Amino acid sequence: MAVELCLLLLLVCGSTVSEVQPLHKPPPGTLDFGFVPAKTYETNAYHEPGPIGILFRLVHSFLYLVQPNSFPQDLIKKLTQQKFGNVQGDYQKPENVVLTLQAIYYEIGFIVSAALGLLFVLLLPLVGLCFCMCRCCDNCGGEMHQRQKKNADCRRGCFATFLFVASLIISIGVLCAYAANQHLTSQVRGAKNLVHSNFKDLRIFLNDTPGQIDYLVSQYNTTKNKALSDLNNVGPLLGSRVQERFAKEVRPALDAALTMAGAIRETKEALENVSVSVEVLQEGTERLHSNLTDVKIHLSNTLSDSACSAAQAASTCNIIRNSLNQLNINANFSGLPGVSEQLAKVNDILKIDLSSLVQKGYAAFNDTPDLVLNQTRNILSDIKNLLDLIGSNITSFTQMLPVQKVLVDLTIYLTQSEAYVQDYFPLVEQYDFYRWLGCLILCCMVILILVFYYLGLLCGTCGYDKHASPTTRGCISNTGGNFLMAGVGFSFLFSWVLMITVVITFVTGGNVEKLVCEPFEDRTLFKVLDTPYLLNRHWRNYLSAIVLKNPDINLTFEEVYSDCKENKGIYTTLHLENLFNINEFLNISMYTEDVSLKIEHINVNLSNIVLLDEIGKRNLLDFSSSGIDGINFAAYLTEINKSVTKVDLLSFANDLEARADQLPKGALENALKGHANSIRMIHNQQVVPLEQAMKYVKARSTLNQSIRLLQRTSSEFMVKVRNVISAVDAAQFLISNDASLVIIQETKKYMDMIIGYFEQYVEWVKESITMEVAACKPIANVIDTAVDIFLCSYVIDSVNTFWFGMGGCSIFLIPAIICAVKLSKYYRRMDTEDVYDDVETIPMKNSVEQW
Repeated sequence: MAVELCLLLLLVCGSTVSEVQPLHKPPPGTLDFGFVPAKTYETNAYHEPGPIGILFRLVHSFLYLVQPNSFPQDLIKKLTQQKFGNVQGDYQKPENVVLTLQAIYYEIGFIVSAALGLLFVLLLPLVGLCFCMCRCCDNCGGEMHQRQKKNADCRRGCFATFLFVASLIISIGVLCAYAANQHLTSQVRGAKNLVHSNFKDLRIFLNDTPGQIDYLVSQYNTTKNKALSDLNNVGPLLGSRVQERFAKEVRPALDAALTMAGAIRETKEALENVSVSVEVLQEGTERLHSNLTDVKIHLSNTLSDSACSAAQAASTCNIIRNSLNQLNINANFSGLPGVSEQLAKVNDILKIDLSSLVQKGYAAFNDTPDLVLNQTRNILSDIKNLLDLIGSNITSFTQMLPVQKVLVDLTIYLTQSEAYVQDYFPLVEQYDFYRWLGCLILCCMVILILVFYYLGLLCGTCGYDKHASPTTRGCISNTGGNFLMAGVGFSFLFSWVLMITVVITFVTGGNVEKLVCEPFEDRTLFKVLDTPYLLNRHWRNYLSAIVLKNPDINLTFEEVYSDCKENKGIYTTLHLENLFNINEFLNISMYTEDVSLKIEHINVNLSNIVLLDEIGKRNLLDFSSSGIDGINFAAYLTEINKSVTKVDLLSFANDLEARADQLPKGALENALKGHANSIRMIHNQQVVPLEQAMKYVKARSTLNQSIRLLQRTSSEFMVKVRNVISAVDAAQFLISNDASLVIIQETKKYMDMIIGYFEQYVEWVKESITMEVAACKPIANVIDTAVDIFLCSYVIDSVNTFWFGMGGCSIFLIPAIICAVKLSKYYRRMDTEDVYDDVETIPMKNSVEQW
């Protein structure tokens, strides 16, 4: 009943997993579901024996010498599967004989050792009995007479040394046995805390599982909230994606149109600069031209004087008269064509704010997210309702599962088991006390023998007088010899009891160590248990037949133990997916299909987006035909590059004054010098300002820059305008005709992102169920505690160490008996001794009274 309840609970643990494979690519964003709540288990299924571990390893090495064969997997499988009947012929079948011989071969070390032990049990008491009877007949050393030998001291020392060494080895053996006995008792008493810790971990295992299930279910809200958040932000998400797809064409087109609007304003400014600059330069050059004309007239009138007809002045006057044509302006800005017509057309074009029209196109295109949001409100409402329905289905299903009932039943069973252990644990301690007392009595037997031996050695060695004859030995020496014989007597009395105990514990503990503990440690034992049809001839897999009611499922003891050892979830460990199909409850594909259908119904209409209307396009075309390219830029540039006058007025004045000095003194000379001064004045007052004054310099520079700007851009206006209009038309065509395809593609990506959240949830639940929910570490701890720690470490290691120590004691009792009997002759007071004549060397035996 408890197993079935446990399985039902484990099924509940797996009831939030879906076996549906993801149909979509995972979304770029990763949801954070946090960590499944789990408490730390207290039990540490590991035992460190401490210093006595050295003895344990020594015993293991001895067992390896006795039984070096590896674990007989095949033999155990065959023996388990073989049926031995009650008929005598069943045992004589060839296959049974072979199995028996194989078992004997494997156990040959234990059989030989046990046979030697039984031989010891049978022979040593018999030898002791015969020895006692023989001594009663004054044989076997029973005669109180010691023959004198030359090497008597050497023999006595050797026997004493051998007896001491044997006693010392026996002492070490009894100490090992006593330590093992105490270790077993202390571990049994401490096992109560270990058992309590395992029960506590099992209770935590049961109590935490519902909370873990609730946590898995509650994390659906994380998925739902993220999906709702993205649905509420469908404008920024889906609309922005659609916008970005068109932005590669739309934004460059609108940017070019906006740039063209700026170019129109720059053109107007350039035309205005040309007009103003030409007016400023015309004003200055006209005044200079008027003054130069007056000077030239006055100078011509002076040269018409009769004084120039004289032979001395005629040539000079002719030279001056011929140079009068140089007194004229060189840059004539008055003859340049005006730009008022082009400026008027550009002003008319600027009456329509092209930048504002382009900004409207920007605004309409940037409103795509809001447009998507407004056109998907009804569909998003349906999707939200569907998500709430999914969450309600999950919650209602978990509420229908009999989790609480299962937990109550399992908790009751666990409580009863714990109470049973607590009730019977004092009985275990009581029986362990009896065992401890029995082992202590055995140790006391050996200690009693050792006491006699040590006292015999002490008294014999201390009371021995080498000058005393055998019949005159002291009381202390004689007492030592008696102690030794007493030790021999108790050795014969107790040795068979000790050896029987050693044989029984050796055969039992050694085989448990070799057939249970060692194969459990390397998990070979599980491989035997997992042998098909081993535990039940009708079941291929015993564990799956018990747990899953299906022997064909590959569920092995080794796999379950390994998974629990790694603290994996019990749903995965026991392959409970074969027992409970949760697709009917949480069919994510069905829910995602509904969500997909809802999202696919999203239909966004972008036909209302107008990037640039016809007025804006006409405005661009009017600008391209404004006539700016008809301006005579060469004429402007030619006049700008000319100097102000044809000749340097200052040089002309100096030359005129020099030629006046060549004339005779008189009115003509003075008049010419006066004209030279006038020319200098015109140069200083008009030419120099035209060349250096900021007003004229700036006007000339502005005129130069503006003309060059107009010249540079006028040739490109037609091409640029056509390109801008073509780009805008292409972008508008893309929005009007390809919008549906782009929206479908981006909606698919948006749908994949939303559905990807559910797939992340399912994958997270799978991983949590596999590794975190109902982690079965306590089950592995219970097995380790029962087998590895309690049975092997506590009991078997201690029992093996006990028989190892007692066995050593029993074996070394034999040389101790021999040495003690021999040595006692040298310590005890003899009734007779050998007497030697001073002349003759033939010994003669006399009675004590005659001697």
